[in-house]
Amino acid sequence: MGFLDALFGRRKQIQPNLDDWFALPSAALELQAATGFTPTGRGAVCFTGVEGGQFARLKQEIRELLDTDTAQGGEPVEYSQDRYGYTWLQVEQPPGDLPALVNDLHTINSMLQDHGWGPQLLCSLVGFTGPEDSAEAGRPLGLVYLYKRGTFYPFAPREANRRDNALELRVQGALEHELPLEADLSRWYPLWNSPALSGP
Repeated sequence: MGFLDALFGRRKQIQPNLDDWFALPSAALELQAATGFTPTGRGAVCFTGVEGGQFARLKQEIRELLDTDTAQGGEPVEYSQDRYGYTWLQVEQPPGDLPALVNDLHTINSMLQDHGWGPQLLCSLVGFTGPEDSAEAGRPLGLVYLYKRGTFYPFAPREANRRDNALELRVQGALEHELPLEADLSRWYPLWNSPALSGP
């Protein structure tokens, strides 16, 4: 078991309610009102790699399902692996269509769960960016969903692998009545390697 598995898990696993994802678009409006941060249209799902043809076929099935929007102007999904060996599946939608991005991420989580790969799911992330014409213009912000705990938390990276704790606490205050937030701050893990927080 890797350190992300240990951090994102718990001894007695909570059954996640994936429908909590559908509260994210309205929560994003509260976030924008409180901080000015808006969705980038990028999201990603992180899971532990699994060898074998069955899992490879499921990954291809997810790719084919979500890539059906490509002909209509959507972005194809992309798989990547970070330096720790975890697999990321990145999806993208227009920044103004957060419901479509949420639907994609919900679909990925549901398919992995329904095919028995829930234990391999670690987290999912939705990207936001700071308001233009402000000191935070272009600043990345992520809302992270911990699959094994069924909770969200904010991650605000800064340069040199530092994080903006003050912004994270502002986000927590803005969303405490909108989403199930992770109460244990030690589990607000910094996801430096998430492709959803990189530039376009």
